Amino acid sequence: MRTELDEHETDALELARKAADKAYCPYSNFPVGACVLTDKGFFTGSNIENSSYGLSICAERVALFKAVSEGATVIRCIAICCREAGEQDAVGTKMPCGACRQAMSEFMSLGSRVIIDGAGVWLIEELLPQAFELGKSHFIKK
Repeated sequence: MRTELDEHETDALELARKAADKAYCPYSNFPVGACVLTDKGFFTGSNIENSSYGLSICAERVALFKAVSEGATVIRCIAICCREAGEQDAVGTKMPCGACRQAMSEFMSLGSRVIIDGAGVWLIEELLPQAFELGKSHFIKK
């Protein structure tokens, strides 16, 4: 598997880092930014918390849902930045949650790259093997 980033993936990672600056996270103080590269361009997202924790949403899903709502049908990669996770912190502190992994598996092909700042490059199938699916996704999975 290729671990170096191409120009577009590097741009996506930089946009994810900038998106973390827009996070609303007064409860966790753990800003996260994400960026997806699609057939319609780049879409960013940041985590948005709510005092009723179940109403919070992760940066990855914000970016994915923005892309979908704007008509993207091919999502090539996603870049994620957990700004407060330290370089020496465990890889698990930088990884997307299970809900985000499931959303990625709906909108991205299993071979799509997930670029995690400080944790490397992963494929969706590595992050969520045997993902749940009903087989009705309308997304082009290249």
